[in-house]
Amino acid sequence: MKIDFETNVFPLFHPQSVDDLKDPCPVFDGSVWHVFGSSGTVTTETWRILHATAPDLYGPWTEHEPIELPINGTGVAAPGVIHESGVFHMFIQTEFMKSGGRCEHAVSNDGFHWVVLSPAILAIPDTEEDGIYDPHPAVIGGKRYLAYSAMPKFTRVPQPDIYLARSQSDSWFGPWKRIGKILDHNDVPHHNTREDPDYEWGIEGAQLVELPDGRVLLNATCFLPNGLRGNRQRVFFAIADEVSGPYVSIGPVLEPGQPGENGHSTVMIEGSQLSLFYQSRVAATDHRWRYGLARCDVALFSKVA
Repeated sequence: MKIDFETNVFPLFHPQSVDDLKDPCPVFDGSVWHVFGSSGTVTTETWRILHATAPDLYGPWTEHEPIELPINGTGVAAPGVIHESGVFHMFIQTEFMKSGGRCEHAVSNDGFHWVVLSPAILAIPDTEEDGIYDPHPAVIGGKRYLAYSAMPKFTRVPQPDIYLARSQSDSWFGPWKRIGKILDHNDVPHHNTREDPDYEWGIEGAQLVELPDGRVLLNATCFLPNGLRGNRQRVFFAIADEVSGPYVSIGPVLEPGQPGENGHSTVMIEGSQLSLFYQSRVAATDHRWRYGLARCDVALFSKVA
């Protein structure tokens, strides 16, 4: 399904001192917009936790000092953040290119100063969740969930699918009950297959949001089965009647418009409007990752059976 985005602004801003901006998660605290993400470089896969603020989603964005958390890992990045009852809750990965990993939980009253609590979920060795990453919180039907990527042990590159956990306490403090896999490689016809000799990566960056009609929209990143590397990553949407699925993909929803690709994003629905805050790298940005913002009428999804 082709999504007719009425507006698409890219890039929103350029970072002050790093090559790349990835994994955006915008959050409104009632007066100011915050965006949390990954800032660093894909050259060495070195990342810090981005924090920027703005009076409006379109900016102007002011970058602040990267958030420092007392968390160990080689891939501490890709924060999924939600603001509820005056508190920011951040769920963040510790690894993404190897087995193991934890979904850590931190809280803040202002978005600047954070306290790390006990991990929400841990990888389970020698299972389909031998590695976990990309957690993103969501409220669906009044219940609190975490969508995340999980993968078995691998020999070439990670091959994650999308998994779900639900809070058992009706709060962001858990404990978290694993519901299991909700989207598999085989459920996404526009994604490279595990057997592809030029396989690039698995399904990642998942986020769930409730549509006005009660159905659930899954927003995630796939890798097309064709094309040159550096041009195959795409934001795609899938829809289900229930939070646990089954999800039916409506396909990649946003084309780069020039040589390049897009991916890891966050969807927000406000009234009749859906906003897609995404990452992209194209020739015009010298193939460096930047953030973009596209908007469409949420009523478009009522046409999807």
